[in-house]
Amino acid sequence: MSNFYGKVPVQAVRSFLFYRKKGVTQKLIHQLKYKNQPEIGLFMADWFGEKLKKSNVFVDVDYIIPVPLHSKKFTKRGYNQVTMFGERLSDILNIEYKSDILIRTSKTKTQTLKQRFERFSNNKTKFKLVDTTFFEKKHVLLIDDVITTGATIEACADELLKTQNITISVATMAYTQKD
Repeated sequence: MSNFYGKVPVQAVRSFLFYRKKGVTQKLIHQLKYKNQPEIGLFMADWFGEKLKKSNVFVDVDYIIPVPLHSKKFTKRGYNQVTMFGERLSDILNIEYKSDILIRTSKTKTQTLKQRFERFSNNKTKFKLVDTTFFEKKHVLLIDDVITTGATIEACADELLKTQNITISVATMAYTQKD
């Protein structure tokens, strides 16, 4: 996944599924995000978590951090689509889940209908670390549902990098395969 090369330093990136327009993964993610089926996150975490555990790729991670949802979107949807996924990964990998240190400070419209360039150039999403010392000398695993251009992950990583001596890795449910 070259999305992050030369942009933000990440130690490791893993995605569980390929996301293709009109594919099965797109349907699953849509059900997870918009049809009140957060248990899909549990299903994916069970399967992906066991694969990650066997691979030993994230054995030195200290915390799992979700890409946060803006409070207005959270209120409308009722949940963050990656919460159950992250909490289950936390159990499987025996890594603490921490959802209250990185927060989203700007609301963006869904990016699923936007063209690739439009999504990438829409990097106005802002995140804020509540405490810039909490993750000092720690390895964090940033999780999200889908990597499309990588702009959201990059914006989160930029904010996390305000912490000294932090190591960042990324895990997502899916990765958008380029056509």
